[in-house]
Amino acid sequence: MATKEESVFPQVGQQIELSNLSLQQLTQLKQQLDQEIHVFLETSRTLKMAQTKFQDSNDCLEKITPDSEGKNIMVPLTGSMYVPGRVANGKSVIIDIGTGYFIQKDIDGAKDYFKRKVSFVGEQIEKIMQVSVEKSKLNKDCVELGC
Repeated sequence: MATKEESVFPQVGQQIELSNLSLQQLTQLKQQLDQEIHVFLETSRTLKMAQTKFQDSNDCLEKITPDSEGKNIMVPLTGSMYVPGRVANGKSVIIDIGTGYFIQKDIDGAKDYFKRKVSFVGEQIEKIMQVSVEKSKLNKDCVELGC
């Protein structure tokens, strides 16, 4: 069932002739655009944090070499609690790929994985920001028409 907002405003990709909308419809459109812009910005921030974590993981791989095997390290249990440990294998790592799944990769394979993730998340951020800019322009046009 379509809501009133859905029936008044065209879907993504369709043109909206703002001058044909009533003041009430312009106000509704502006509120909807404000909410969408907020969601896009929050999503962008979340993706940027994920991208930073992937980049940090990739950077940490630089410190792991076959010579690291047997060396003492501090293993984080939480953000502020560590336990002493030893590097068991300096040739491969276990990667958390999400939703409770882990994979073992050699160092070069792990670096490639994280580089691809950083790149993919960056592309998604760019797409979201493009849509956000378009929505911001439309929002500005609504304000100029008297919202």
